[in-house]
Amino acid sequence: MSERKVLTKYYPPDFDPSLVGRARKPKGSAAAAAGPKVQTVRLMAPFSLRCVACGEYMYRGRKFNARKETPQGERYLGIQLYRFYIRCTRCSAEIVFRTDPKNQDYVVEKGAKRNTDPWKRGLENGAGAEGEGGGLETDEQRLDRLEREMAEAEGEEERNAMAELEAKTEDAKREMAVADALDEIRSRNARLEMARKEGGELVGAGLAMVSPEEEERRRQEEEDAEAARRAFAFVRRQDMLEEIVEEDGEDEKAGAAPNGSGGGTGSGSAPVSTSDSKHSPAATAPDVMPPPTFKRQVKKKKDHAALLGIKKKQPLV
Repeated sequence: MSERKVLTKYYPPDFDPSLVGRARKPKGSAAAAAGPKVQTVRLMAPFSLRCVACGEYMYRGRKFNARKETPQGERYLGIQLYRFYIRCTRCSAEIVFRTDPKNQDYVVEKGAKRNTDPWKRGLENGAGAEGEGGGLETDEQRLDRLEREMAEAEGEEERNAMAELEAKTEDAKREMAVADALDEIRSRNARLEMARKEGGELVGAGLAMVSPEEEERRRQEEEDAEAARRAFAFVRRQDMLEEIVEEDGEDEKAGAAPNGSGGGTGSGSAPVSTSDSKHSPAATAPDVMPPPTFKRQVKKKKDHAALLGIKKKQPLV
């Protein structure tokens, strides 16, 4: 243990440091050292896959301790290809996949099958993924597919050309009908406006174009106005009759005061004549409408306190 803590070590006189140079070579035999470069790396699965030996599923992003191999003669447009060796997490079977710079993806070579990716077309598992019917879509296949899709779309458009023409014709007819209706409405409104302003020759034409609902509404308004006029006239006649009766009552009181001490015949004849004078206007009033007067008439105030039974206080003086 003491020799590990020393600061200097013993070097023999014939020691040559140039002979001790360390060469970084892969582990293994001489044949393995002459082969491709291999190193241990830590990586995540670039896609989800299933082991063909035990059927274990390994999801994308799972971490593995893998061996990274750099084959010397495998390049694509100057880009180096890399091959990775991993082990199944259940049965430890070897799984091999490599990079694919042409399609910017990875290709499984041995030991597993890649799960289907719906967002990638023509991708299947196994070696030779670029082969016919079992790999990615090539440029020629993609061009053929696009041309075929375009031809199908053009054929469908030709089939639907007649239907589109009929639909356009129907739309044009509908637009023309709407435009005609708008023109008619505008012309009618213009005629009504001219008739309202001038109030002359076009009044009859404007009234003829009024709808039945408008005529019914006007008739109802006229009937309501006539009924209101009759009601106000009746109330006015009743007020005039009351005023005439009150004036006749005052005249009767004035005539009865001087004749109160006289005979019975004189007092009896006066009321009869008064009653005749009272009823004669009442009989003729409903038939003959009195002319309107603008003279101010003062009505006699009624004693509401006496009707309610309220006695007035006697003055103290």
